[in-house]
Amino acid sequence: MTISKLLLDSRNQKLVAALLKNPRAPISALARRVGLSAPATRERLLRLEEAGVIKGWRVELDAAALGYPIAILIRVRPMPGQLPKIAKLAQSLPQVTECHRITGEDCFLMRAYLHSLDELDGLIDRFLAYGQTTTSIVQSSPVPPRALPLPGAAR
Repeated sequence: MTISKLLLDSRNQKLVAALLKNPRAPISALARRVGLSAPATRERLLRLEEAGVIKGWRVELDAAALGYPIAILIRVRPMPGQLPKIAKLAQSLPQVTECHRITGEDCFLMRAYLHSLDELDGLIDRFLAYGQTTTSIVQSSPVPPRALPLPGAAR
């Protein structure tokens, strides 16, 4: 197990924990929380970002509020020679929000969102040109996306 050396520093751990609680916190508030000056806190944030510990400052949008109330998971088992085409197709479809290359009989696992069930056939048919699909409709998400525990945190 490799842990970034930056995360072995207790102030960096406090800084990351504070960001997880409130990603929109101003530098001055973060600095007070970790007991550093604002410039020192900004420098630590830059080092954590450059090291890849903190990746991409994102805004999470609610799919249902955007008119996509139906979440689906699609597994794809490609036909021979079709692997790159499936990845390219997934990248080109805006309703596909995640695509993972996985082990096992299926090679891809994707998450997509639909306006209505009427769109399901059309989306799946796009992938059927390159392989076999298995689709599941998400009923609920008892564990939504969340951050991993920081080193030394209770598990």
